[in-house]
Amino acid sequence: MLLTGLAVGKAFGDPVDDTLEIDGVPMITRAAAPEGHPFDEVLSGWLFREAETRATEADSFENPGMLAVERGAEIWETVDGTMGKSCASCHDDAAVSMKGVGAAYPKWDADAKRPINVELQIDKCRVENMGAEAYKFDDDDQKSLTTFIKHQSLGTPMSVDLSQGDLQAWWDKGKDLYYTRTGQLDFACASCHEASMGKYIRADHLSQGQVNGFPTYRFNTAGMVSLHNRFRGCIRDTRAEMPKAFSDELMALEVYVTWRGTGLSVETPAVRQ
Repeated sequence: MLLTGLAVGKAFGDPVDDTLEIDGVPMITRAAAPEGHPFDEVLSGWLFREAETRATEADSFENPGMLAVERGAEIWETVDGTMGKSCASCHDDAAVSMKGVGAAYPKWDADAKRPINVELQIDKCRVENMGAEAYKFDDDDQKSLTTFIKHQSLGTPMSVDLSQGDLQAWWDKGKDLYYTRTGQLDFACASCHEASMGKYIRADHLSQGQVNGFPTYRFNTAGMVSLHNRFRGCIRDTRAEMPKAFSDELMALEVYVTWRGTGLSVETPAVRQ
């Protein structure tokens, strides 16, 4: 059955020639690839989706992911922890203080001596500056606050500064992982998102696997999906052992995959099938 599914799925579905604007902000959905990239052009996953899905993301009133943004805005103002602070206590208006922030992560964390993403930065602030507990992975509030913070960078091109700390070494590790075949199906990330980009496999139109829209609302789960949830889901689908969220392996992969989308606008919350 697997072979039959793959054979049927070899038709090409080219990305659409269309433009995306959200709340009056034009999105960069096509960008020249950075030096050393396997493609000449990086393409947003939005270009590979069906017309109805593209229209849903383009309309903030129709985008179900905006409910997470609204919830995140509430959390931003909510006092939590022993220090009697909220996110706003230190960062005030997120539209100002968080503008562009989501486009620049992962960053190097000198204290932990490893990369840190938005979710881990939130946890660090909660523990150290609020006296609150870190969120459990994929807690609804974690996803909502991450979505809210990244949404403040809507339209901003993604750019990871690999000169920070040892981030380049983690990029190297992430690249190795991207091309390493795993699991009973013997697939790598590149098997789908590079070698098979643009093909239909199992009724899914394979994109370049860009991450500029995460957390993303997915119709097939009827909810918000975090990046590390998606990483782990892909690894599970290869029938391999799933690494823990925020593990060294997945943080390295996040550094590399984020770099692969350099120049694409932050679309959070994107909408996918």
